[in-house]
Amino acid sequence: QVQLVESGGGLLQAGGSLILSCAASGRTFSSYAMGWFRQAPGKERELVAATDWSGGNTYYAGSVTGRFTISRDNAKNTVYLQMNSLKPEDTAVYYCAARHSGFYGLTKYDYAYWGQGTQVTVSS
Repeated sequence: QVQLVESGGGLLQAGGSLILSCAASGRTFSSYAMGWFRQAPGKERELVAATDWSGGNTYYAGSVTGRFTISRDNAKNTVYLQMNSLKPEDTAVYYCAARHSGFYGLTKYDYAYWGQGTQVTVSS
């Protein structure tokens, strides 16, 4: 089992940048694929970025491609989400999630472990 703790959320203006971090417990972090999801009020939780166990294969939702970058440091048991050129529509609670597989999935049902979430609010 793995426990996840996100950090780095906050309030900022459109056009700004933010880095989210997700620290994982356990000694098998490198065996998990990781994803970043977000959920805005009244909307479904959606995948924004995912990475395989190595960080060498990644996925991005169309709405964030070119602006967000997912990365991981297996030595530090941490996955990151670099968010640039933020827009008001990026406002949401951001969650990291772990999949008990080396390869990422594209739906929330593919991930068994979740962090508590961190709020990102982008003002116009």
